[in-house]
Amino acid sequence: MKYVLLIYQPDAFDPKSLPPEEHKAIAEQYQSVTSTSQVTPGLPLGLPQDAMTVRVKNGETQVTDGPYVDIAGAVGGYLIFDADTKEEAVALAARVPAARLGGAVEVRPAQAYW
Repeated sequence: MKYVLLIYQPDAFDPKSLPPEEHKAIAEQYQSVTSTSQVTPGLPLGLPQDAMTVRVKNGETQVTDGPYVDIAGAVGGYLIFDADTKEEAVALAARVPAARLGGAVEVRPAQAYW
């Protein structure tokens, strides 16, 4: 089954403020996760303040600035993981640095609705 891992970066996290060796270590950890077999890395997403949310009400398109969720919960990236069990997906999610740096990783099974 394919799982989508939504990576929520911590609100106050600024990788540029880290010492170079810590920044390098975190980058290597992300590389380790994305180079895992059965993982399809997604593109890193831009900053939440640069997002737009689109809704259609009564046939009219409405665009608001910012992410759909508040900035504290903004998605920073995603992965697709083809795992045999949900436990494997959870174990991979636990390896994502954001999970231990104050953010979180949401694990959802991919499903076709139509």
